[in-house]
Amino acid sequence: MAFAYSIKDQGAMYFVTFTVHQWVDVFTRPRYRELLIESLQYCQQNKGLRIYAWVVMSNHLHLIVSAIHENLSDVIRDFKKYTAKSIVNEIECNGQESRKDWLLRCFKKNEKIWFWEEGYHGVEITDEDIFATKLNYIHLNPVRNGLVKFAEDYLLSSAKDYLTNESGILEISFLKR
Repeated sequence: MAFAYSIKDQGAMYFVTFTVHQWVDVFTRPRYRELLIESLQYCQQNKGLRIYAWVVMSNHLHLIVSAIHENLSDVIRDFKKYTAKSIVNEIECNGQESRKDWLLRCFKKNEKIWFWEEGYHGVEITDEDIFATKLNYIHLNPVRNGLVKFAEDYLLSSAKDYLTNESGILEISFLKR
């Protein structure tokens, strides 16, 4: 199935959004967030993923990314496939998960996993204005959702890297001017 948004230039920078199937609030649990962050770090260290900006919300993830060693489409495919399997496996094995049965009904059908919605709404970043617009959108997402008053206070984003002298959870690639 073709999507209106796709990665046409594999070496370019893109704004992408990954949405959890049925908009399920799965990243409210620390362990599932950890698996997501660990996978992003793995992609940075082993697949040449460059992350310029990011935010993890309860049911979706926004990134500005590029890839230096592989096709960005391949990195995204592998990331989504791995995180889907690992998070669903963690749900299955988590004896403390109060929503286990419901989550598994949402994410598994006939032994097939459907954790992420199809596609990823890729928008190429072609100039600094588009970059700034998407960067602000990403960092203000938790503020718009009432989670924090100031973007830099949200720990699951790159806002701290941009707005303070501190580093956040993920290594950030900054644009050179």
